[in-house]
Amino acid sequence: MNLNLALILTVLTAFTGLVVGINKFIWQRQDRWKRASGARQTLVEYCQSFFPVLLFVLVIRSFVFEPFRIPSGSMEPTLESGDFIFVKKYSYGLRLPVTETKIIETGSPERGDVAVFRLPSDPSVNYIKRVVGLPGDVIEYNAHRLTVNGETMKLDPPITSTSGRGSIHNEQLFERNHKIKVLNPASEKNGRFVVPEGHYFMMGDNRDNSTDSRFPTVAPIAEEYLVGEATRIWLHMEGFSWPEWDRMGKKIE
Repeated sequence: MNLNLALILTVLTAFTGLVVGINKFIWQRQDRWKRASGARQTLVEYCQSFFPVLLFVLVIRSFVFEPFRIPSGSMEPTLESGDFIFVKKYSYGLRLPVTETKIIETGSPERGDVAVFRLPSDPSVNYIKRVVGLPGDVIEYNAHRLTVNGETMKLDPPITSTSGRGSIHNEQLFERNHKIKVLNPASEKNGRFVVPEGHYFMMGDNRDNSTDSRFPTVAPIAEEYLVGEATRIWLHMEGFSWPEWDRMGKKIE
């Protein structure tokens, strides 16, 4: 069961704010003539304490930064399972909490961005992948060679029959450079894909272990499902082990 934290936070903020408002404009005036009940006083005191905190968290989480935990290795070597990251919510537009309706246009994804998006088939589930294709792009993927609009991206070192089992390669995506991980030199999910207008083609850096836009279950992602751009790792911890301090504060590239 996936908890809708945005909905819970919004409801709590709205409830405590409503109680504070009612107390200020109605109950306080009535209390001039009679003493308020102890239960109501307790409710008001709690709401007055929690409302500003809840409102602050709601605004930051909805419009500025939201923390996420990486649950799998689909973005290795860039991100590892157990990484806790900050996602910049205002990168691709300001959206209302819960409804995700865009209210202000602030920008759009660029090739090479590491982006969080809601899975169209189940919007309660968040995925994180790299943007490799923009609206209208023609993407070709064959034996780990990525081609965008007829231009094959540079890969260093080249993949050979001896590559695999976790070999790491630098991929130059036009002006952006990042690392990918290869487990099978032949690559199993090849194909040619045309990115529809208003959609973005997403791929994991762990190219043989990522369910991404190459698969029909994900497909190119519509702009309305974008959550934000992953920017930094603020903690790495698996289970009850000690945090890996060298990953803290690392910029996501």
